[in-house]
Amino acid sequence: MTQKTAFIYHPESLNHDTGPNHPERPNRLRASLAALQKSNAWEQLHLIEPPHATLAQLRYAHAPNYSEHIRKHCEQEIPLTYDTPVVQASFDIARLSTGGVLQAAKAVATGTVKNAFALVRPPGHHATPNRSMGFCLFNNIAIAARSLQREHGFGKIAIVDWDVHHGNGTQDIFYEDASVFFFSIHESPLYPGTGARNERGYGHGRGMTLNVPMRSRSGDSEYITVFEDILLPALRKFSPEILLISAGFDAHHRDLLSSTEVTAAGFATLTDLILAAAEETASGRVVSALEGGYSLEGLSEAVVAHVERLAAQ
Repeated sequence: MTQKTAFIYHPESLNHDTGPNHPERPNRLRASLAALQKSNAWEQLHLIEPPHATLAQLRYAHAPNYSEHIRKHCEQEIPLTYDTPVVQASFDIARLSTGGVLQAAKAVATGTVKNAFALVRPPGHHATPNRSMGFCLFNNIAIAARSLQREHGFGKIAIVDWDVHHGNGTQDIFYEDASVFFFSIHESPLYPGTGARNERGYGHGRGMTLNVPMRSRSGDSEYITVFEDILLPALRKFSPEILLISAGFDAHHRDLLSSTEVTAAGFATLTDLILAAAEETASGRVVSALEGGYSLEGLSEAVVAHVERLAAQ
């Protein structure tokens, strides 16, 4: 197996036009890509252009009529929610975003690479089985998790969500599922208001959801302590076959949508801890997908720090 890291990106992702002054804007990807191309990791990356997710794949995590609901809103350019505007191109671009994460998962699942990073937009972790919200149309990471089980034969999957906002959509999708462990570390109180410690899963999924709300001004040391003392023991107990990261970088100290103070070096350390955990039970298999991150400088330097650690594995 090659030890290269896959990098998934498509320039059409820039055509999802959210309007002037919207935080989730095309320049997020432009800045991140430019920074990566100047980084030490760039020459080590295995570049992959993604396909569009199929409608059948979207149904892995969403209600049967959900994609048609999204398509109609995009066709008519009707915002899905007050914070989630769309244009006609958005439906296909959202399918491309999901397809990018699916392609990252496939590259790791088939042994083409050991790990992968998908630089995609729109993000996905707020999208529930039947509702778009928080800039998200389709839940990219959840669909990828299901594809790993249905298309590639994986059983136990762990999702680590370090976006500063709670991944409510991902939690909802797997809340009663014993085969998927979902961990979220997020600032509280903050949008969308979910992710309390007592949200632990239900039924067969009881104990498979682990939320760690963080106070304002939490930084590298607090995050690293949570990973070392809470997340890593939970991962060892669950013993996943592959780890997925909802890699939002809006906990960065420069981000205006949060009050946390994580640095690029902090994200690099969090990446190292996840990679070490993956080596223990998952043969090092890690799939990472971009979620939030709205300071162009903060996002781009954090993405570089994250990808450099993936590529150094």
